[in-house]
Amino acid sequence: MEYHYDTVSNAINSLKRQGYTIDFNLEGNFLVNGGSKIGVNEFSIVDVYRYEGDTDPSDEAAVYAIESTDGMKGVLVTAYGASAEAFTDEMLEKLKVR
Repeated sequence: MEYHYDTVSNAINSLKRQGYTIDFNLEGNFLVNGGSKIGVNEFSIVDVYRYEGDTDPSDEAAVYAIESTDGMKGVLVTAYGASAEAFTDEMLEKLKVR
């Protein structure tokens, strides 16, 4: 069953309660957290939630629930649309919102 949270923070808080406790950031073809780097082919997207700004298109965001091949579970929050970060082609393909 697909569920949509009303805000980015509600989605993040719910995912953390479900065990997605690591906060990932993007760095080239990697998800990073502290000293950990996970390559683009070393994780899967379990779920994704999209949010569009009510009045400002630059407020668009996506919240990803991510699990690495070695069992790390976390959350990645990115902008998309006009304000999207500079993704590599491989990462952009991996994170494509279906």
